[in-house]
Amino acid sequence: MLLLFKLILICHSAFAQQLDATLSIYQNQFQQEKLHLHFDKTVYNKGETIWFKAYLMAGDSLSDYSRNFYLDWYDQSGLLIKHTIHPIFESSARGAFEVPTNYAGEVLHLKAYTRWMLNFEADFLYNKEIQIATTDKSIKQKTNTPTASIHFFPEGGDLVNGIESRVAFLAADQTGKPVAIRGALFDAANQFLDSFMSIHDGMGSFQLNPSLNENYTCNWIDEFGISHTSPLPKIKKSGVGLSAQLIGGRAKFGIKRMQDASDNLKNIQVIATMNQQLLYKATINLTNKRAVLGDIPTEDFKTGILQITLFDQNWIPMAERILFINNQRHQFFPEIHSLTTRVGKRGKNLLEIFVPDTLLSNLSVSITDASLYHDSSTNIFTDLLISGELKGLVHKPDYYFSSKEASADAHLDLVMLTHGWRRYQWEDIAKGKMPELKYPMDSDYVQIKGKIIAGNDAALKTGQSLSLVMQSKDSSKQYFVLPLKEDGSFNQRGIIFFDTAKVFYQLNGIKNMRNNVTANFQYGLPLFPFPEKVNLPTKTLADSAQLSQENFFYNKITKTKKDFDTVVILKAVVVQTKAKSPTELMDEQYTSGLFTNKNGYAFDVMTDERFKSQLDIFHYLQNMVPGLSMSLPMLGQNGAEDANSNNTPGLTWRDGTPDIFLNEMPSNADAIQSLQMSDVAYIKVFRPPFMASAGSGASGAIAIYTKKGFDMNTDRVKGLNSVTLTGYTSYKEFYHPDYTYSQPKNLDLRPTLYWNPYVLTDKKNKTFKFEFFNNDITQRFRIVIEGVNAAGKLARVEKIIE
Repeated sequence: MLLLFKLILICHSAFAQQLDATLSIYQNQFQQEKLHLHFDKTVYNKGETIWFKAYLMAGDSLSDYSRNFYLDWYDQSGLLIKHTIHPIFESSARGAFEVPTNYAGEVLHLKAYTRWMLNFEADFLYNKEIQIATTDKSIKQKTNTPTASIHFFPEGGDLVNGIESRVAFLAADQTGKPVAIRGALFDAANQFLDSFMSIHDGMGSFQLNPSLNENYTCNWIDEFGISHTSPLPKIKKSGVGLSAQLIGGRAKFGIKRMQDASDNLKNIQVIATMNQQLLYKATINLTNKRAVLGDIPTEDFKTGILQITLFDQNWIPMAERILFINNQRHQFFPEIHSLTTRVGKRGKNLLEIFVPDTLLSNLSVSITDASLYHDSSTNIFTDLLISGELKGLVHKPDYYFSSKEASADAHLDLVMLTHGWRRYQWEDIAKGKMPELKYPMDSDYVQIKGKIIAGNDAALKTGQSLSLVMQSKDSSKQYFVLPLKEDGSFNQRGIIFFDTAKVFYQLNGIKNMRNNVTANFQYGLPLFPFPEKVNLPTKTLADSAQLSQENFFYNKITKTKKDFDTVVILKAVVVQTKAKSPTELMDEQYTSGLFTNKNGYAFDVMTDERFKSQLDIFHYLQNMVPGLSMSLPMLGQNGAEDANSNNTPGLTWRDGTPDIFLNEMPSNADAIQSLQMSDVAYIKVFRPPFMASAGSGASGAIAIYTKKGFDMNTDRVKGLNSVTLTGYTSYKEFYHPDYTYSQPKNLDLRPTLYWNPYVLTDKKNKTFKFEFFNNDITQRFRIVIEGVNAAGKLARVEKIIE
C-alpha cells in the first residue's frame, strides 16, 4: 500500500512538472496575438479615406511575432472589396482605405489579422463594422424586427448534481445588442423556484441547487413584451463546483464536491494563469471535507484576465472561472497642451504632446471636427484587454474602464461569467503536446527570390552572383548583389516597397545575358487563402439621433459647395514670394512626411561637383557635416579587405550612430556603401531627435534619395532583363495644408484636420510639437491620442478644444 502511495506521489509530481514546463513553452512560443485599430474618426462618407493605425500585442507585451499585417474589406453583403497588406513597424502598422464613391451600403465590414493569428480560433480575429453616412434623405434605414434569445452560463462551466452554484445569463437580439429581460425559474413539475431580471446590458444571475433528475426551464419576457421559454443546461452526474470573486486585492475562490464523489475528485489541483503565465498552483485535499475556501493575492498582478482552473487527481480539467484584474497598471499618460488655439476659418493651431515616461512610446493622433458623431465605446483599452481576450461581442466595453459607479466592477464580472473563454486545450498541455500550426510565423518582410535558368552558352559557375536594380513606382532605385546557390536560386530578405516595382537583373560575368539567361521570380509575401465572400451577421447601426450630427455635417458641406459655386470670384490678389532655391525644390520633389523636417543639412548632390570626386557617400558626408566621422573596413593589397579587419561600414555622430534611410525606408551602412554615386540625387542629415526613426533618432538620421525618373540616366538598365514585382498596398500620406503664405480659392471642408500615425518619444525626446490649420467650417476640435510604450502599457487621451 505504501509503495502504491509513493507511485501516486511520483506520478503527480511528474504531471505538475510537465504542466509547468509546457505552460512556459506556450508563453514563450505560442502567445496569441491581438489587435487594436485606431481610426481617425467613426463615420465616413462615400469617397472619403479611412485612415488607421494598427497596434499588435501578444499577451501583455508588444508582439514581435509578425512582420506583415492583413486586412480584408467587405461590402454590406459580404463580398470582398479589397485585400490589403501592410508592413509592421514597432509592433504597429499604418494604412488607408478609400471608400468607393459609388458605394451603396450603410456599413463596411473589416477583418484584420496576422498570419500567425490564423493558427488559432477565428473568434479572436479583429472584426469591425464601419458606418457610412447616409446624406440622401430619400434613403431610409431598414429596421429589422428584434428577436431576442438567452444563453445560460453556470459558474465554473457546468451544473453539477447536488452542488449549488450561480448561473449567469445573457440576453441579446440577433445583432448582438443586449436586451433587458425579467423571468422566473421552474422545475419539471412547473413549481416556481426563483425569479430573476437582467441588471446590466442583458446580463444577470441567479442561484440554483440542481438535481440530476430534474429538467429546469425559464419563462421570461423581453423588453419588447415578447414571452419566451428556455431550458437550462443539462446537469452533470459528477464533478466539482467552483466559485470566485475579487475582494480587497485577493481572488477568493470556493471549491465544492459531491457527497459521494469518486476518489479522483478528493485531491483537486488549482492552477491560476494570466497571459499563459503560471501565477498560482495549489493542491486541495477534499478527502475529509466537501468544501474549501482559498485565495490568491492579486495586488502585484498586471491588468488582464486571470484564469482559475480546477483539475482532478489525474489532471483532467473539471471547472474554470475567469476574473478581470485591474490594478491600474495597464496605462501611461501622455499630455496634450494647446499652445495656440484658433478655431476661426483656416486658423493655425499649435499643439504639444508631452510623455513623462522615459520609455519609448509609439502614438497615433487624430484631430477631427468635434460636431461629428464619435463612438468611444471601443478603444485601445477595450480591444487589447477585454474584447481581444473573449469570445463574443462585449457591448460598449469602455464603460468598464470609464464608469465611476460602484456597480461597474460587478457588471464587469458578469461579462467574465457570460463570455466563453477557452485559450487552452488542457488535455494537450497535460500531455506536453504543442499546438499544431498551419501557418508558420510571418517573420520577414517582402523577399526577392527566385531561380536562374541559364542557356547552353551560360552555364552557372560556383560563386556567381546576380545584380539587381529595383525601381519603384516613383522611379527611386535600390541595388542588390545576390549570391547564387548551387542550384541557381537566390534570395534577398527584408525588403519594403509599395505597389509594384520593376526589377532589372544581370548575371555577373556573363555576356549577352539577355539571350542566354532568364530568372523565375516568386511572389515575395506569404500566400494563404482569404475568402471572397463571407456570411455576415445582421448589422448594428447607430440610430438616427446619433447620426444626425454626422449627416448634418455632410449636408452642410453639400450646401456650402453649392453656395460657393454661385458666388462670383473676384480677381485674386497676387502675392510676391521669394523664389525657391534648388535645394528647396529637391525637398519638394523627393521628401514626404517627417522627412520634410528642415532641422539639419540638405545636399543637392546632382549639382555638387565635390560629390562626384568622392569614393562613396560616407566620404562625402564626412567632409560636409561637422562632427560626422566614419569607420570603414581596413584594406590590404590590391584593394581587398584586410583579413584582420574587424570594422564594418558605419558613421558616428553626436556620440552615437545615426539611423540610415534609403528613399525613406530603414537601411544600413552596407547597403548605402554599395550605391553607385551617379544614382544618388539628394541627401538630408537630420539633427536629433528625428521622430521617423524607431528610437526617436537620438543620434540623428541620414536620408539618401536615389534619382527618380525625371533625374536619372537610364543607360545602365537598358538592354537588361526585367520583371515587375508586387509589394505592399500603396499608402498615401495624409495631406496637411499650409495656409501661412497662400489661401487657395477652393473650399476646405476636411472633417479630419490632422492625422499622424507615428509619434515616437523616448527619454531624450519627451515632447512632440506640431501644427495644423482649421478648415472653413469647423468650430470645435476633437483630439484623440492612442498608443503603447515599450513595456506594453497603453494610452488614450480624448480632449475637446473650442
